[in-house]
Amino acid sequence: MIHFDFLENPDDKDLGQMIRLYRGAGWWGDGADDPAPVRRLVAGSHCVVVARWEGRMVGMGRAISDRASDAWIQDVTVDAAMRHQGIGSEIVRRLVARLEIDGISWIGLVAENGSHPMYEPLGFVAMENARPMLRIKS
Repeated sequence: MIHFDFLENPDDKDLGQMIRLYRGAGWWGDGADDPAPVRRLVAGSHCVVVARWEGRMVGMGRAISDRASDAWIQDVTVDAAMRHQGIGSEIVRRLVARLEIDGISWIGLVAENGSHPMYEPLGFVAMENARPMLRIKS
């Protein structure tokens, strides 16, 4: 059975498992073993939800916000071997519920790599007249 929890104070094992999930999603390279940035990601997030199966972290997602009105959901990923079981959708549902309890009414996200069909049944729609943009310092 999958267990979902809000992660507030990750231990080194949690951080290592999060790094593995970031790599599995293709977001981090093989050299990113330092847990310090992941610890800062968790500390700086409004909330983080993790999914565990048999004690192993198999999914995660987080929300960042101004803690007043707006939030973004990001870094939602599930271990490739555990996908298509509703884990990612449940992570998003729990993030949204927590944000709404905390008074956040505007919740956005960027659906990558054709993942938008997962988010549509959860109430997310394409933003008209908007385009996600990114600036990366080179």
